[in-house]
Amino acid sequence: MTELTSLRPVAAVLVSAVAILPILASRGRPNLRESWTVIAALAKLGIVASMVPGVLGGDTYVTDFGTFVPGVNFVLRADSLGVLFALLASLLWLVTSFYSIGYMRGLDEHSQTRYFAAFAGSLASAIGIAFAGNLLVLFVFYELLTVATYPLVAHDETDEARAAGRKYLTYTFGGGVAVLAGAVLVYWLAGTTAFAAGGIADLAAADPLFARVAFALLITGFGVKAALMPVHSWLPDAMVAPTPVSGLLHAVAVVKSGVFGIARVVLDVFGPDLMTELGVGTILAAIAAFTLVTSSVIALRQDNLKRRLAYSTVSQLSYIVLGLAVLHPYSLVGGLLHIPAHAFMKLTLFFCAGAIHVETHTDDISNMAGIGKRMPLTMTAFGVAALGMAGIPLVAGFVSKYFLLIGTVSAGDVVFTGALLVSGVLNIAYFWPIVYAAFFESPGDEDPKPLVEAVLGGRFGEPDVAADGGAPDDSSDPDDGVDDHGYADDHEGQGSVDEAEAAAHIEHDHGHDERLAWEHRRWTGEESTWLMLGPILFAATGSVVLGIVPDAAVFLRIVRLVVSGVTGVSV
Repeated sequence: MTELTSLRPVAAVLVSAVAILPILASRGRPNLRESWTVIAALAKLGIVASMVPGVLGGDTYVTDFGTFVPGVNFVLRADSLGVLFALLASLLWLVTSFYSIGYMRGLDEHSQTRYFAAFAGSLASAIGIAFAGNLLVLFVFYELLTVATYPLVAHDETDEARAAGRKYLTYTFGGGVAVLAGAVLVYWLAGTTAFAAGGIADLAAADPLFARVAFALLITGFGVKAALMPVHSWLPDAMVAPTPVSGLLHAVAVVKSGVFGIARVVLDVFGPDLMTELGVGTILAAIAAFTLVTSSVIALRQDNLKRRLAYSTVSQLSYIVLGLAVLHPYSLVGGLLHIPAHAFMKLTLFFCAGAIHVETHTDDISNMAGIGKRMPLTMTAFGVAALGMAGIPLVAGFVSKYFLLIGTVSAGDVVFTGALLVSGVLNIAYFWPIVYAAFFESPGDEDPKPLVEAVLGGRFGEPDVAADGGAPDDSSDPDDGVDDHGYADDHEGQGSVDEAEAAAHIEHDHGHDERLAWEHRRWTGEESTWLMLGPILFAATGSVVLGIVPDAAVFLRIVRLVVSGVTGVSV
């Protein structure tokens, strides 16, 4: 491996950070403001992509600014693992930028300038995390990411949004303190915090007790953003943010920074050999297995689409952590490949949820019967991504989960194999009802879905259970004259509905009237703006490409290079 001194790593970080100034200066001129966003995204992607051929050839690009604190330099290193994350984040930021334009304009959201500026700052921090050359530099960008994303989480400025933002800060800053403590302890034990493929050599000679404490601190700190249980609850609550932010949180930057940090700890700080010697891999794998199964069960109970996707994310992130913790070369490939695979699939799902919200103001799954007629392209893309999340062949999730299954079986960890299989079945259980309702049901003619609607363990003598698993809401008068969508329920007992009134109602309700049906829209893009449909179809197509020709999509080639560099085994 050749280390090349280069300004490209720092340029990739700074391009979106510098773009914050012209974005803020363009307040009141949305076309110019959004042009700066797209230009910065294109430049960032171009800089990162320019390093991919060299990295695949064994080169590492290094920017060294000298001493940061005594004994530690401020170094940015674009190695294979860093380029994997940076390429993914920069590519999907470009896609999300176009989607954000359509989403924010479609809802006429407030504070759009602040939104785009914070988005740019978030991606600058994410690329800094990717290229950090040691634990302390990683900590700095990890905390900057928290600061940059807070305005996005609390964007709506409601009491609920502010509470979610405070919870987000509490959890993630607490995780940052744990990362800093772990980094200081690693420096005390090994005399360095610099990343090295296969682990820091001097750490193997350290006191095992202190080494385990350092490992626990680092995994706990990064585990907050990776949403490992029990430090996961900030993530579902953060769904009050605009949907593009949810995509950023779940697919592009925030949660991926958590699993990326865990990957650095496993592969480049402790290394598979030392982790096996300390016996910490099995414990981490057990936590991940518990998280991925439990969160899948909780997802079944969520009627709000974004919250169901949030708990799905909690589960899918633990697939990555499980693959890393099992430490077999195949499981490492599966875990690392699931980073881009999950990103494309989950971004598709959140983009679809956002388009549904913008065009129909529908957020709950129980109100989506027949919505495939109103939004055929959107719900088809949703179905494709859902298949991939369940591990169905020809979509990205199948390839990564195949490697995970082979890795756990080869390592003799059949309990973890079972957890993966159970979670896969649960994925089908919580995604299939959405797809089925969208294409095969009509409003008012829904089939019962006992897995979703029944109370866990059953409840004798209480048949009227809300779709979210709770008891019916008795706080409102059933005869108050208002239906579930906030419209006057004045049509009951009046016989046939006046057609002109119904047509006006449909137009007001974005193409849907619960008394009739969803308005049919053609497959030619009538359902939404192409600023939203284009990114949806791009992300869905990426999910399929990763499932059919993963090597051609570069990501699998980079993952294999990472694993061979750490284990010495070609996969």
